[in-house]
Amino acid sequence: MTAPDLAARLADAMSRRILVLDGAMGTMIQRYKLDEAAYRGERFASWQPADLEAGKQLFLKGNNDLLVLTQPQVIGEIHEQYLAAGADLIETNTFGATSVAQADYHMADLAYEMNLAAARIARAAADKFSTPDQPRFVAGALGPTPKTASISPDVNDPGARNVSFDELVAAYHEQARGLWDGGADLFLVETIFDTLNAKAALFAIDQLFEERGARLPIMISGTVTDASGRILSGQTVAAFWHSVLHARPITIGLNCALGAALMRPYIAELSKIADTHVCVYPNAGLPNPMSDTGFDETPDITARLLKEFAEAGFVNIAGGCCGTTPAHIAAIAAAVKGVAPRAVIHTR
Repeated sequence: MTAPDLAARLADAMSRRILVLDGAMGTMIQRYKLDEAAYRGERFASWQPADLEAGKQLFLKGNNDLLVLTQPQVIGEIHEQYLAAGADLIETNTFGATSVAQADYHMADLAYEMNLAAARIARAAADKFSTPDQPRFVAGALGPTPKTASISPDVNDPGARNVSFDELVAAYHEQARGLWDGGADLFLVETIFDTLNAKAALFAIDQLFEERGARLPIMISGTVTDASGRILSGQTVAAFWHSVLHARPITIGLNCALGAALMRPYIAELSKIADTHVCVYPNAGLPNPMSDTGFDETPDITARLLKEFAEAGFVNIAGGCCGTTPAHIAAIAAAVKGVAPRAVIHTR
């Protein structure tokens, strides 16, 4: 399918019904209780970086992006569980698969390979579940990186930065190239807490579009961090939208940080001002270390809240972020079924 055909098919699907995005990858990975040996697999069983300080040992447990190379069957199983639950779109397991993020594990040189493998795994799962009536789409996930281009990491030096715009562009270009080569249908720039980081991702993606003479759809999702209604770098929801609309995203939305109840006023505002489709995938409420998923909300609670969003005319795509599981996604899919999608008024 060509890029224009894909974009048209996705837009058509969103005009007819509310689509469902998958849930949390990290939450599901935790259920497998993988140890250090499992994260390393055979390939990295005894690997230690040559540049590691003498006497120190590097642990790879927790590097979830590495699992697409060492435990691909686990990632494939998780994708299939979400697809079986009713997800129309699944995200690649690449939230931290940039050279910037992987540098923490001394694995920056594996970034392209990780994205390529992750997209191939998701592509195979989506193709397995796709039908003429319900095509499944692969969203190549580009996370925010652990560094921020517009905020100082040193409270005593407001002008300090630990990453440059050009470094972020190079890292995101490499990531986007791997995702596209692996078969992703679209790009999802997500969990945006710093709009300058997001602009670097969008700039890199645009560079790739120019190089390849084609475009893929782009989804953009910001993160309101608290009751201030702002993302971490200080923008309101409206300011955030106006600073990224030049990328012509097929969806704009919010995810992470908050549960649906606390996210409601911000997604309501976004739905009023955005002249494109809206996607929302909140956490399963607030963190709770005593619960099975680490978050408060059971599937029925999250689904009920998102159904209210749908009935209020806020959304075109609904899914889940931290703490959500296939059970949450199945409940969300059932809750929004038959509810009319948000009508998009194009003003540009």
